[in-house]
Amino acid sequence: MSAEPASGSEPRARSGELRALALLFLRLGATAFGGPAAHVALMEDEIVRRRGWLSRERFLDLLGATNLIPGPNSTELAIHVGHARAGWPGLVVAGASFIAPAALIVTACAWAYVRFGALPELAGFLYGVKPVVIAIVAQALWRLGRTAIRSVRLGALALAAAAANALGVDEIAVLAASALLAVAVEVGAARAARGFVPLAGAGTVAASTSSVFGLWPLFFFFAKVGSVLFGSGYVLLAFLRTGLVAQRGWLSESQLLDAVAVGQVTPGPLFTTATFIGYLLGGAAGAAVATLGIFLPAFVFVALSAPFLPRLRASPVAGALLDGVNAASLALMAVVTAHLARAALVDPLTLGLAAAAGAALLARPRWSSAWLVLAGGAAGVLLRG
Repeated sequence: MSAEPASGSEPRARSGELRALALLFLRLGATAFGGPAAHVALMEDEIVRRRGWLSRERFLDLLGATNLIPGPNSTELAIHVGHARAGWPGLVVAGASFIAPAALIVTACAWAYVRFGALPELAGFLYGVKPVVIAIVAQALWRLGRTAIRSVRLGALALAAAAANALGVDEIAVLAASALLAVAVEVGAARAARGFVPLAGAGTVAASTSSVFGLWPLFFFFAKVGSVLFGSGYVLLAFLRTGLVAQRGWLSESQLLDAVAVGQVTPGPLFTTATFIGYLLGGAAGAAVATLGIFLPAFVFVALSAPFLPRLRASPVAGALLDGVNAASLALMAVVTAHLARAALVDPLTLGLAAAAGAALLARPRWSSAWLVLAGGAAGVLLRG
């Protein structure tokens, strides 16, 4: 008699987990301004601190894993969280929920751009949002850093990674060097203890072809970009300029810069730049095709890599690699935050907004950071109005 309620409870529990994932990531996709570093901070706040869905160590491992595969890191982190929380259905629900609001907002911006020949005015809103985002990211860096930097060696590695990136060394080179150095130290210690010998290797290749415009060529172009792109939004800009302006002639330089600007100033993943471009080239169908193309590889890569993460952490050598990537990832996040802070904290008002946001986060740790972002935007509109 008691078996029937038990058999029905698991589907209901899974349905509740999927609904909670969908609601959270739909909200983040609609309010997560500031780029990948801010997205990571907002996710850590909601998933680790407020809901306790994952431990900080587990969250860091998922963040490190996103840096080992190509594609949009914050979106892949959302997909990883969904898989960790609710299995394969959670993987799809979390990723799609994070992407959908941003894609719809960017599509609306593209419609306005095509109809009126200009981008919507967001200066006042962003004036208030940016300093709040800096405060949120700084707090997340502090929390994650206390977990990731567990030794003097990892602290020195993080400082070296930040210095190298600040001096212009490529992000992927910094991550690879940090991972290899962490593995080398671990292997040296293991060999000294019991004669341990490792194997390691990595590589990535990008190629480019040209084609006549059509929805299928558009899909395949963005699917290729999503499959090979490591690094920041500036790397995305380089790929798009080469492929769409120089080789294919589908866009002008001005249109490309406007597309990248929309991806940066709207909430959610920066890769929704593809949505804007797709709309310019092929209307609503083009927006849908481009969005599907650039994000689909992220789901595939996470699905392929997620089952191996527990084994990575269980292996001393692979665990050391993940520790090195985690430390370097936070270092890169700190460098990006420093650059963003110089652009966001431009006068006493923005400094005051950042300080107020930081104080609010300390005084009310259970508050959702997303509401602080919206409050900052509203304050910016009032202050600049």
